[in-house]
Order: sequence, then C-alpha cells, then structure tokens
Amino acid sequence: METAIRTEDVTRRFGELVAVDHVNLTVEAGQFFGFLGPNGAGKSTMIKMLTGLLAPSSGNINILNLDLASHPVEVKASIGVVPEGLALFGRLTASEYLNFVGRMYGLDRATAAQRAQELLEFMQLDDRPKTLVTDFSHGMQKKLAMAAAVIHGPKILFLDEPFEGVDAIAAGTLKAMLQRMIARGATIFLTSHVLEIVERLCSHVAIISKGQLVAQGSLEQLRAGIEARQGVTAPSDGKLTLEEIFLDIVGGTRETERELTWLG
Repeated sequence: METAIRTEDVTRRFGELVAVDHVNLTVEAGQFFGFLGPNGAGKSTMIKMLTGLLAPSSGNINILNLDLASHPVEVKASIGVVPEGLALFGRLTASEYLNFVGRMYGLDRATAAQRAQELLEFMQLDDRPKTLVTDFSHGMQKKLAMAAAVIHGPKILFLDEPFEGVDAIAAGTLKAMLQRMIARGATIFLTSHVLEIVERLCSHVAIISKGQLVAQGSLEQLRAGIEARQGVTAPSDGKLTLEEIFLDIVGGTRETERELTWLG
C-alpha cells in the first residue's frame, strides 16, 4: 500500500524535556488511524510536527512521499488540520472565513463560494449568516474548523480532539462525513481521549507514552498480542476493548489505590 505518513526517529526537545523521543510511525494511505496516549504523552506535539507547525529537533517526516522539511508548501496544500486550539478568525462571519480559507488553498472564487455554502448547510451553520465567528458556541466553532479543514479536498486530514464540545447530533454528522472521506481514499489521523470513538472509527492505532511509541498496528494485531502474552485465546467477557488494550500497554488501571477521605 502507498504510505501516507512516515516518520524516522522523530524527536522534539523543549530544553531538557524530550516531548517526542525517536518516534518511527507509519500510516498507510486510506487508513482511519487513531493516535492515542495519556495526557502529556506527546500527541499534540507530534501532530504539530506532522503538519509543519513545529519543526522536529531531529529526524525526518515524509508526507505523501514528500519530505516535509524540503516541500512544506506542497505538503500543506494536500492536508487539512483541525488543531487543538482551532485558531479561527473571530471577526469574520462563517461564510467570509470559509471563502478566505478556500482562496488561500488556491480555489477560484466561484468554487470557494460554492463549497463554502455547501459546507455551511452540511454543518447546519447557515442559519446565522451575519453572526461573527467569535460569537459562535464552542461546538459551532469546532464544526466551522472542520469545514475549513476539508474545503480543498485534502488527501490527509489531521484531527486533534475533533468531537470535544460537539453535541451528539453534530458528532454523528461529522462521523458520517469522515467515513465517506475514507471510502473515497482519504487518510484520517485522529487523536482523542474518548477511546470508544476511536474504537468505533479507526482500523489502526498507535499509542505513545512519555514521548515514546509503545504500540502500533491494527486493533486485531494489538488485541492478539496482548492475549498471546496473557496466555489466553479470548477474555471471558468477549474480545478485549480498546480501553483494555490501552490500559494494558500504558500500565494503567481502572481502580485507584487512593481515596478522598472527605468523600466517605
């Protein structure tokens, strides 16, 4: 299969802190890929490097068979990003913002306007044409950020917690859109703390812990590896969930050894 994302010993340091430590990651084209890890594990730092927002301290990043350091403009023209902080232009209306983003990606004026209108209708943001983005709710801003990320038809879509603050109806709409993108050959790179969503959407995952990649593969491969190590063919209550896989790999546990005395 064609490789969409490949990293070779990618490392990022912030002074004495090694946020990402010699990560070798491979994502094949057409995969719905989940990138998981505890808080502070290096997920957002990794996404910033993969999308050209942050340079690695060392190592190489290849996106769509292009070296990111040598071809930053070509790579950025082929990807879409919904970042952790959204980074929207609050003093524009939603239509003005999407038209601006479309033009920045090289769409002609008519195409940008047509796609902007279609996206506003699809995201159910077309009923407040004069409202500024800064006056949108967080969920509405998240949908607008998603619309901006796909207006140019990206080959790879990077999503950092895309469903946070989005209501159930909107989340269902976004999930259906993402599945259609996968069906058309796009690659999606998703980070989320909601493991049920990742398990339902993603075919392959990687897990990062303390800056190091500790697991990578399909859900079936990770599940089989844990079951083989535990010496069982299947748990008594059925196949291992992604939550159980994640906790086993990163060394977590559902129970806490400490209690708050004042809660009784």
